[in-house]
Amino acid sequence: MDTPSPFLISLIRGINRFTDLTGRIVSWFVLAIVIITFVVVVMRYVFNIGSVFMQESITYFHNYVIMLGAAYALLKGAHVRVDIFYRPSSARKKAWVDLLGFIILMLPTCGFIFYISWEYVLFSWQMLEGSQEAGGIDARYIFKTSILLMPALMILQGVAETLKCILVLSGHESAVAALDEHVEEHGL
Repeated sequence: MDTPSPFLISLIRGINRFTDLTGRIVSWFVLAIVIITFVVVVMRYVFNIGSVFMQESITYFHNYVIMLGAAYALLKGAHVRVDIFYRPSSARKKAWVDLLGFIILMLPTCGFIFYISWEYVLFSWQMLEGSQEAGGIDARYIFKTSILLMPALMILQGVAETLKCILVLSGHESAVAALDEHVEEHGL
């Protein structure tokens, strides 16, 4: 059996590393959410002081965790699927399901989200949209940028997952297994 293209393996590995790095960075935002929430609660109930900026920062970090962490969930296989049918399937059947899911569902959905959001986010950047609250974060345009980043990151990781499916379907299941072994688990 011939070996898979080194370029293909390198491309998949590069996308996986990028997504893994993004996920690792975004995972620290969860810690920031916990710390900032704790500080806001102490400030409010102990010192009777409020901070709109800090409260909005919790929303910003929460947004980034969800929107920028979606591709990381795809990389780790933590996305939603009907496991009752998927889990007992062979590697080839799983590859077909994943390949068709990306082409028929994820790619069009992410493309549509990106397309309809482009002008909305661009307008926010053009006016350098800020907070609606006094003392809030004057960078709502950065907040809204995640609406474009999420589908872009999902499509990028989806390309890597599609290439893995193609490798499995072409008989290179061991190459895909080796790629997945290099993506290590981690936690905070």
